[in-house]
Amino acid sequence: MPIQAPQWTEFLTCPVCCNEFDANQRSPISLACAHTVCKTCLTNLHKKQCPFDQTLIKTEVSGLPVNGALLQLVGSPLGDGAGEDPPACLASLSHDQIEAYTRARKAVEELALYLKPFSSGTGSGSGVLSRPMQRKLVTLINCQLAEEEGRCRAMRAARSLGDRTVTELILHHQNPQHLSANLWAAVRARGCQFLGPAMQEEVLKLVLLALEDGSALSRKVLVMFVVQRLEPHFPQASKTSIGHVVQLLYRASCFKVSKREGDSSLMQLKEEFRAYEALRREHDAQIVQIATEAGLRIAPDQWSALLYGDTVHKSHMQSIIDKLQSPQSFAQSVQELVIALQRTSDPGNLSVLRPHLELLAGIDPNPEVVAYAMKDVAHGLEACRIVVAGLVEFMRVHGGNGSGMTTGTGCGGDLKYKISLCRDLALRGTCPRGTSCTFAHSGDELDKFRAKNRKTLNRNTILKEEEVPLPEDIFTDEGAKINSNF
Repeated sequence: MPIQAPQWTEFLTCPVCCNEFDANQRSPISLACAHTVCKTCLTNLHKKQCPFDQTLIKTEVSGLPVNGALLQLVGSPLGDGAGEDPPACLASLSHDQIEAYTRARKAVEELALYLKPFSSGTGSGSGVLSRPMQRKLVTLINCQLAEEEGRCRAMRAARSLGDRTVTELILHHQNPQHLSANLWAAVRARGCQFLGPAMQEEVLKLVLLALEDGSALSRKVLVMFVVQRLEPHFPQASKTSIGHVVQLLYRASCFKVSKREGDSSLMQLKEEFRAYEALRREHDAQIVQIATEAGLRIAPDQWSALLYGDTVHKSHMQSIIDKLQSPQSFAQSVQELVIALQRTSDPGNLSVLRPHLELLAGIDPNPEVVAYAMKDVAHGLEACRIVVAGLVEFMRVHGGNGSGMTTGTGCGGDLKYKISLCRDLALRGTCPRGTSCTFAHSGDELDKFRAKNRKTLNRNTILKEEEVPLPEDIFTDEGAKINSNF
């Protein structure tokens, strides 16, 4: 029976006996499935299977190489590899293939050094690498390059590291002051609107209230229902603004539309979206997709601040970002980085990374790919080493100018959206959200942030609602033509 896999942060101890790896009896040996176990525990296995996922161990343990990348992190010095005999499982390879294997192994060992401060107990990686980069790097250094399956895993891990490197470089070349305005401009350009965390949440819940029982309503009736329920708490609510939120849900394919001859079409929430969590996830995914199509790269904590007014929804946003990734996303990101570098005159000379990033983007992420030539593995891992080194150097020199969006402190993240009093506080005398609440907790606070919101709107010259008219009925034949490109 398989045992539970270890946490990724515990990569320097054997997950079976919990002893730290060393150069003697506890030397780390990675399996084709990318689990690493010490030599003693592997030798004592009753079955030749990985203890975590039951993958068959096809090579004798004595024939597998020790994981030098992990060994150097526990303080064991590595030789230069010259004159060493290749692992027994590679004995049949040609001299050129053995040389390529050695280059690939050295690239991984050099990459592993970026985890040195993290492995020393500081918990900060190199002081530069982000948590996602550290995690992807741990995945790579546990790949077994001596076996075909492990080499395929290593190539996919190298691609993933390259993809994340591009994302982080783009984030650090965006102007955080313009990011929010550019995002909402992209949303408005598609006839949609985001009304701020507090108001948007209320609108979605009212849409659910009207449609969660399977009711079918025309767009006009749904919009009027939401506006009438919303007006006592959000006087600024209008048919146009609420119609734009409905349009966002329509773009996200949340509605089943029934056309009626000579009359407005009826909308019905699809059954899978008749719960707030499901509807909100699809709503958020649509905004992330719009941002991606507009060439914007926004970090999960930034997304959480923008859409929820806090940073506690970071994991939720990361899962949406991951799900929307496609094999083409990496190559598109490389092009976006090139454009960003042209705008900034490339002070970090990052343009030299382009051919290496394009090589990594060309790796097939499909896990069904079962073979790579050894020289291709060497080229891929060396390209990965170069781009990660480029990111680290850029962050050391220019990291202070990054775009990390800061959220407000005290009451609730992106504070400009506090445009209504908290009803929980009024009814119960206490608010369960505390400092994460996106509603104001006093009249003074409400006045303060309404004033701030007005200033922000004026400063960013946000498009007025009347300038983005929504078709009277987006589900008529004419409306369908207008929205056919959605």
